[in-house]
Amino acid sequence: MDKMDIKKLAKDLNLSTSTVSRAFRGNSDINLQTKERILAKAKELNYQPNLYASNLREKKSKTIAVIVPELANNFFSQAINGIERVAREKGYHTLIYVTDDDYQREVSFIDDLYNGRVDGVIMSASGEANDHNYLNKLRKKHMPLVFFDRVYDDIEVPKVTTNDYESSFLATKHLIEAGCKKIAFLVINKSLSIGKMRTQGYVDALEDAGIPYKQSWIIDCKNDHQENYQVLSRLMNTLQPDGLFASVERLAISSYYVCHDLGIAIPEQVKILSFSSLEIASLLNPALTTITQPAYDLGANAAQLLFKTLEGGTAQKEQLVLKSSLIPRKSTAG
Repeated sequence: MDKMDIKKLAKDLNLSTSTVSRAFRGNSDINLQTKERILAKAKELNYQPNLYASNLREKKSKTIAVIVPELANNFFSQAINGIERVAREKGYHTLIYVTDDDYQREVSFIDDLYNGRVDGVIMSASGEANDHNYLNKLRKKHMPLVFFDRVYDDIEVPKVTTNDYESSFLATKHLIEAGCKKIAFLVINKSLSIGKMRTQGYVDALEDAGIPYKQSWIIDCKNDHQENYQVLSRLMNTLQPDGLFASVERLAISSYYVCHDLGIAIPEQVKILSFSSLEIASLLNPALTTITQPAYDLGANAAQLLFKTLEGGTAQKEQLVLKSSLIPRKSTAG
């Protein structure tokens, strides 16, 4: 018996070779019944397509890159799950790159990917620089880029974010209604759009409630737990806030450690609220009040926009804004 190839398989099925090829690739533009018929016939004839060789001919890697600041944060783990689910459905592999919020690593990763290792990039920015020209390299290579959550406003690519300003305003209002009058806002990377929007929501909510805004109540923190521990310890000993609003999850965890070690009772002496997708938030002592972002959906939507471009569509200026949820728990109880 002659060796089976894609041309013979297509002839047996009375289909074009391009249709058969699309079926093996999992393309969405092929009828499901046709795809199942092709795959069943291939299995019957013990035919295995050489997708690697085909990818080389088409100059496609069938791989996408995901660049994130960290993996320890449960938010990014959930977002990556959403991205990978869509990528698998499209027949793509996923490479994960972690910047540790280091701008130079971010630049290095983009330089590495520029050589064609991947077909597209999904990224949550590090936010440590104002010059983002290195990202224009991807445009020259016609390699699509999509931002999610943490974005650079000056780069015109598809973006998927959440309603950070509104969520921050409502969170601050929640603390005020719980009786807080001295609310400290804990932030990392104020230069990022996400930091700006969350800070502005906090400031506007204070002014709306008639509480004077003071710059000294916006506390600049770092990505290092020990540094944050020192910063927050000084804050609790000097300004003695009755409310802590953490703009990122790690700052809430540091706040719990500091309050425990200093003997500060939550929520009796200080109430704590945080942007967080931490699955065990309800198991903390006390349970943490959170603004929970739809992390999985953020990732899945970012991947959909990327593949829309890869499949010939136009998504260049699309910006999706998903809604977060304020979930009150004991850490802000009256």
